[in-house]
Amino acid sequence: MGFTEIFVSTHKGALARAGELEAGSGSGAGSVRIPDISDFEIEQLGALAGAAVHASGADTELSMVDVASDSLLGVPEPMVRALAELLTFEAEDSGDDGAGSDVLADVAGKWAAEEDMPFDADQAVGYVRQLAELAASVEAAERTGLYVWSS
Repeated sequence: MGFTEIFVSTHKGALARAGELEAGSGSGAGSVRIPDISDFEIEQLGALAGAAVHASGADTELSMVDVASDSLLGVPEPMVRALAELLTFEAEDSGDDGAGSDVLADVAGKWAAEEDMPFDADQAVGYVRQLAELAASVEAAERTGLYVWSS
């Protein structure tokens, strides 16, 4: 299996990056490259993030961006918001100590536990944090979006 790269870009920039990736380019600046997963696992993460921030049922299906690249997919806005919220969302009281759970770590743990995931919960926390930070950096005013390219 190859890899999946997630990045923030404009539509035009995403198409250019897809061309570079299809030509064998290395990891791009400001992107997250995860080996041995596909776009399906990113959709799984979106569903877990949505459930964690009380947005269950939100659209997490990645969609083809342009016929120029069938490997380039766009992340729907509800999923972008759910991922970004992982950075600040506080769960309700989860125990006698009065502390809420670490929602991002909980989502990462559940994601790592999915069938055939190539990384453990500790690695997943790093990936989920990076993806949440990318999602938080999406600016509608600048017409940027979150994109997934999967080999």
